[in-house]
Amino acid sequence: MEDRGPHTAGEGAGADSASAVAASPPVIMGNKPGSFAWDVLANRHPALIQQVRAAFPYSRRQHEALDDLLDEITNGAVEPLDPEDHDHEHWADSGREHFGRSWYDAPFLWAESYFYRRLLGAVGYFGNGPWQGVDPFAPFKQAELCGEAVEEELRALDALADAPADERATALLHASLWGNRADLGFRVSAGEAAASEAVASALVADDSAVLWQLLPAGRSSTVAVVADNAGRELIPDLILIDHLLEHRHAERVVLHVKPYPYYVSDAMTADVVDCLRRLTEAPGEAGRIGGRLWKAMATGSLEVRTHPFFCAPMPYEEMPEDLREEFAGATLTIMKGDLNYRRLVGDRLWGATVSFATRTAYFPGAVAALRTLKSDVIVGLDQATLDALERSGAAWRTSGTHALIQVRR
Repeated sequence: MEDRGPHTAGEGAGADSASAVAASPPVIMGNKPGSFAWDVLANRHPALIQQVRAAFPYSRRQHEALDDLLDEITNGAVEPLDPEDHDHEHWADSGREHFGRSWYDAPFLWAESYFYRRLLGAVGYFGNGPWQGVDPFAPFKQAELCGEAVEEELRALDALADAPADERATALLHASLWGNRADLGFRVSAGEAAASEAVASALVADDSAVLWQLLPAGRSSTVAVVADNAGRELIPDLILIDHLLEHRHAERVVLHVKPYPYYVSDAMTADVVDCLRRLTEAPGEAGRIGGRLWKAMATGSLEVRTHPFFCAPMPYEEMPEDLREEFAGATLTIMKGDLNYRRLVGDRLWGATVSFATRTAYFPGAVAALRTLKSDVIVGLDQATLDALERSGAAWRTSGTHALIQVRR
């Protein structure tokens, strides 16, 4: 990809962008065979049911419920929740146009969200029985957290301990950005030029300079971080939060997590605790970071919060007023991951050069997106970058090989 210099917030808007916004492009659906959304519904969701089934010694009743869900998503029509379910009214309202129709004919964001709600129902997560509150994705999260890859990434922090603050900041920001490729980020400032070049070339937009301008050291800033995945992504997020607090880029950080399991590995409070324990038990720099974060939780400079809207199949443009006020009080809100990005800009087939600033103008304060590309939605690219990506012939939108840092002041 050609060298285009630093990307700035809102760059690449122009007349084409304005007309694209006005046209309100179609919502992404799952009914186009071969598309990314279709593949998730047709292949990923059925496979996930089998993985969850194998991860626990579920009862016959739970197995039958999983079988029924598998048959419904592959051969049947969308069924509503039972009237006695605690959130029946919420899903009845959002799904009234989709019940009785194929899963593929519902908006992709809604279909994905509802699938995970139904999966939780099938295994008894919300019921009154012994499986209430048992996270069906916990084995996957724990296996990742205890894996050798995390061990290597934590050891790599020792090489960053004495690095200049600006180099360390860049490395930790990239680690948080890449999530499951966090090893690239941690090594950026550890003398590995090849890793640094790989990170830079894979960024399709980079507003990192704007992000740091919004968080100068020594200001009484409050940063909101809306988490995405647990495990290998949440640990770098926590390490970045420690850097913000330790180097006084933020006086206070509020980490927003999901209220219950959502998608495969989305972070909840329990996952934050598991990651903090993993850090505190590690030797060297990782352990010191864990100790600082543990203390920050006790003193209130790091706070974990949640909200039902984080598990809602709606864009952030429709967030409730209490959450809007929450974000309005932050100096900067950092949205992590692909799903948050889809909800932030709208899960539609936007033109890739539509302005990120325009799409997030509704947001009640400065907002940054740190996202590895794993779905079709993308805005805020300049035309030269887009042309180079399209010429590459790679599945750059969905393969997780590219990423972005976009900021709207």
